Amino acid sequence: MLRIARDFAIDENDLDISFVRASGPGGQNVNKLSTAAQLRFDTGRLAGQRMTKDGVIVIHAQRFRTQERNRADAIDRLVELLREAVTPPVPRRPTKPTFGSKQRRLEGKKRRSDVKAKRRPGGFED
Repeated sequence: MLRIARDFAIDENDLDISFVRASGPGGQNVNKLSTAAQLRFDTGRLAGQRMTKDGVIVIHAQRFRTQERNRADAIDRLVELLREAVTPPVPRRPTKPTFGSKQRRLEGKKRRSDVKAKRRPGGFED
């Protein structure tokens, strides 16, 4: 069992891990051995880019040169993804700009307007 949160865990038997050929480091072995781990986890409750239309999360791990380390990396990334999905987002608290920031913004706009007005034919009228 992989513990995601205090009240949420998944069974390792629900994970489907296959090994495919990896790009990147590996020397001559990169064309011979299948070291990249591809983890698939079927779920209908989570959303995100890694989820297919069928509700399957696919994580492709190929950072390391061995199957064991890539497998562990894929599982760690799945656990982190699920932990982020379980925690509710922090609600946004709307804020107002301060009076001083409004004044500075308007003064800057006025200064820029004056500079552009001086460029026009007829000059600057005060």
